[in-house]
Amino acid sequence: MAGPTGRGNSLGAALGDLMRAQVTPRHRLSSYSAEHWHAQLSQLTGTRRGYEALESAGLDVKPDTLFKWLSDPEYNVRRSYRDLIHTAYENVAIVPADPIPDHVKDGQFEISGLVKTGADERERGTRRAAPLRIDGRRGDWSDIEALWLAGDLRDDDFEDRFIDDVIVADIGEGTDGWEFNGASYAVELR
Repeated sequence: MAGPTGRGNSLGAALGDLMRAQVTPRHRLSSYSAEHWHAQLSQLTGTRRGYEALESAGLDVKPDTLFKWLSDPEYNVRRSYRDLIHTAYENVAIVPADPIPDHVKDGQFEISGLVKTGADERERGTRRAAPLRIDGRRGDWSDIEALWLAGDLRDDDFEDRFIDDVIVADIGEGTDGWEFNGASYAVELR
C-alpha cells in the first residue's frame, strides 16, 4: 500500500509538498489584508478573538476612547497605539504552523528521481533501481522543525537540511556527498 507522496521539480519541493499534505504550514489568513490602522482596528473589534489579540498586545484604553477611534478614521492616534493595533492584527492574521508529527519524523522515506553520490548517478524508483530508502528516525529534525514553525522552510533549505540532518544521519555521506540535480522527484512516506 502506497503512503502519502509529495512531488516536485526538486527534492526540496517534493519534501515540501509531502509536508504540506501532512500538516498545516504557517500561513496568513486571506481575509486579513487591511493596511490602515483604522481598518485593522475595525476588523479586530468585530470578533472576540480580535479583542483578545488587542488585549494580549497591550492595548489598554477606555471604551469611549476606542469608540472615538472607530468612529473617525482620521482621528489622531499615537504611533505607539497604532503599533499595538498592528501587532494585534498580525497576531490574528498569522496562523501558526502545526508541529511536524512523529509519524513524519519517524517515517520511512522512499525517494524517486535522479540521485548522485560520487560517480554513481542513477534514476531511483524505476525498474532498474529501487527508490533511495531513508529512515527518518535516525535524523535530527530540530533545524527542519524550527524553520517549519517559523514559516521559513523554503524548498532549497528543506533539501539541504534533509540531506545533512536526515540522509547523512541514516546512511552516511555517500561516496562524495549527495546530489539531487534532477527535474522531477517523488517522496513517499511509509
